[in-house]
Amino acid sequence: MNEYRPTVPSAEGRPKGRRSPNEFSELARSIRDSGLMRRRYGYYWAKLVGFPLLLAGALGAFVLIGDTWWQLLTAAFLALLFTQIAFLGHDAAHRQIFVSGKWNDWVSLILGDLMVGMSYGWWQFKHTRHHDNPNKLGSDPDIELPVIVVAPGRRAASGRLRSWIRAHQGVFFFPILLLEGISLHASGIRRVVARGRLERRWAEIGLLIIRLIGFPTLVFLVLSPGIAFAFLGIQLGIFGFYMGMSFAPNHKGMPIVPRDASLDFLRRQVLMSRNIRGSRLLDTAMGGLNYQIEHHLFPSMPRPHLRKAAPIIEAYCRSHDVAYAQVGLFASYAIVVHYINRVGLGERDVFSCPLMEQRSHLAPSA
Repeated sequence: MNEYRPTVPSAEGRPKGRRSPNEFSELARSIRDSGLMRRRYGYYWAKLVGFPLLLAGALGAFVLIGDTWWQLLTAAFLALLFTQIAFLGHDAAHRQIFVSGKWNDWVSLILGDLMVGMSYGWWQFKHTRHHDNPNKLGSDPDIELPVIVVAPGRRAASGRLRSWIRAHQGVFFFPILLLEGISLHASGIRRVVARGRLERRWAEIGLLIIRLIGFPTLVFLVLSPGIAFAFLGIQLGIFGFYMGMSFAPNHKGMPIVPRDASLDFLRRQVLMSRNIRGSRLLDTAMGGLNYQIEHHLFPSMPRPHLRKAAPIIEAYCRSHDVAYAQVGLFASYAIVVHYINRVGLGERDVFSCPLMEQRSHLAPSA
């Protein structure tokens, strides 16, 4: 297998394997000249108005339908809608919607905390570190999961049953995503009540109380207890599963970066990310996250421009010998499962992953 060669200091103190610092600047200039960083106010205002109206309509229909098992369909619809609203909050948090940082912050708070029940402060704290160092040991919180091990080197499980589960953890990865909705809510609560600096703490606490207490209260006021519990279970399960299935293919199974490795910005973002090939319908379903490479290189690029930027960035990467990973949706899930199983078996090669084995070259040697 060909190993990616990270930038490391030489004996003379000069980095080996480092490319021209102007490589990303050239790409950024090309993207700006193409007009792909311009705001898309019409696109985003349509969503900012449409989603709240759709949510209000869904809740109104929920009350009118009343106590019936058919409400489980309403729960499924709300789960899908909450996920789409979360994607829009993600765009606002990355400053894709407005020029004003305050406008983006408050939109993120309203969409995330009030409508979805996810803390914007928690997301910002966690997601910023992920973007700074994707897949880097000790820096990226997205590879430090409490249940599934996705980074090599973790202590092997003790006991025959736990060892078997660890060796087949890729199979359990997707069912565990059904609990992701609860985890997202709980993580937000822990963040807003924890010590440490958090902007707009009391605003977040107030909005989360309205959402996380108000919504279940409405459910139990309209539905009988049995149906209400089933309703919340369906809503939380589908919401968590949808969120997890949208984020999982982006980096899982891509190279893990050692703690002491230093990479230039272009390679740090491209080599650790994977795009998912598909139609515009997939773009909508995944909230633009299927263009993970473009998003990591240009986080503030409006979502509708990611598809247009992809061929430009792919061509640029090819011309500079930077591997540009792109696969189909189901192939990406197969890669994730296979990789997580291999990690569970105790493989320790931090640059080993199924997708990379299909390539004859990741980056030229120094």
